[in-house]
Amino acid sequence: MDAERLSTGGAGGSRASDAAASVTDARAAAEHAARTSYGRLVAVLAVGTGDLALAEDALADAFITALERWPYTGVPTNPDGWLITVARNRQRDVWKSSAVRTNVPLVGTDAASDPLDGLDPLRIPDRRLELLFTCAHPAIDPAARTPLMLQAVLGFDAAQIAAAYAVPAPTMAQRLVRAKRRIARARVPFVITDRRAMPERLPAVLEAVYGCAAITWRDDASSLAGEAKYLAVTLASLLEREPEGWALAALVTLSLARRRPGPYLPLEEQDPASWDAQLIDEGETYLRRAATSGRRAPGRFELEAAIQAVHLDRRRTGAIDWDALRQLYTALVAVAPSLGSQVALAAVIGRTDDAHAGLAALPAGGDHFQPWWATRADLLARAGRVAEASVAYERAIELTDDAAVREYLEGRRGQSR
Repeated sequence: MDAERLSTGGAGGSRASDAAASVTDARAAAEHAARTSYGRLVAVLAVGTGDLALAEDALADAFITALERWPYTGVPTNPDGWLITVARNRQRDVWKSSAVRTNVPLVGTDAASDPLDGLDPLRIPDRRLELLFTCAHPAIDPAARTPLMLQAVLGFDAAQIAAAYAVPAPTMAQRLVRAKRRIARARVPFVITDRRAMPERLPAVLEAVYGCAAITWRDDASSLAGEAKYLAVTLASLLEREPEGWALAALVTLSLARRRPGPYLPLEEQDPASWDAQLIDEGETYLRRAATSGRRAPGRFELEAAIQAVHLDRRRTGAIDWDALRQLYTALVAVAPSLGSQVALAAVIGRTDDAHAGLAALPAGGDHFQPWWATRADLLARAGRVAEASVAYERAIELTDDAAVREYLEGRRGQSR
């Protein structure tokens, strides 16, 4: 239902204007619920059934129904409760159909109350964290755990996740479908019954929160970028003395500190005065807590947080400590030799040594990884290989879904010609 359709039945301009405003309010409320509560709502719907795909389908139907009804009935006082009620009715319809039979008891709902309050909130102080740990269940393919969390709990689509993992979108979509089928067949319980299961599942959960922050790092602080910080800090507080928990909280907080509106600029080209000093102080506090939690050698997130801290220290020193960055990236590649960390190390080598050394350090396998092409383009340009740099910039632009980053790369391509 759209504003134009509503306006055709009105008696005058005022009524048409009111109808259009109702549509706008309904859309805004639905978008807010999707942005802030999607993961929690899926968690509630999946609890007790084990059918993650059905929970997502039912919630999608509820959002469609909301967009049809709310313009006429008004936005309910508790949109989340309304959506849960409608989605559960949809689940009930499916369960009663001739194609599906189940003995799972239905749980009564009341749209006037918060449906999230009655599910043992003392166990883990956030339903999304609970479902994140559930998606790290040993019965689920390890390669699918974190992508599944990013989609089912945090609401990212397959294309966004595929870009983060440097794989084609259809490949990631198939991986997610297979994971959900396995969950349904195995009836993986969507309840965390014992915190002793958390240590063995923690790496995948940390990875999911990190992925959320990495995908949204240029977004508004009120978006999932802010949610990533909330989840990281909540998780660290819950684990108390887990160094990597506090290190991730530091990493996410320090990354948010350099988030800036407007055109994209690489970190080294940003004005330190534009950074959030309060968030930097907060992130450094978390990093110190990680470093003093009794562990011997720093882990992956502690190294990444330290790298961020070195960059942000430019607000005090006025210069980038490239040697420190090289040491930290070298250690990071030894601990976590991901494609991203190897590409970043090559970029730093291109500064501490020269562009040719940086090109030699670029790893193989970056065909679908935008940072690989952007780094290669920059190094080629610095080496004076203009034609090759232009080709590399073109490929980096093709792989970019961020308009601001694309504009920046197009500018660099123009300068390199």
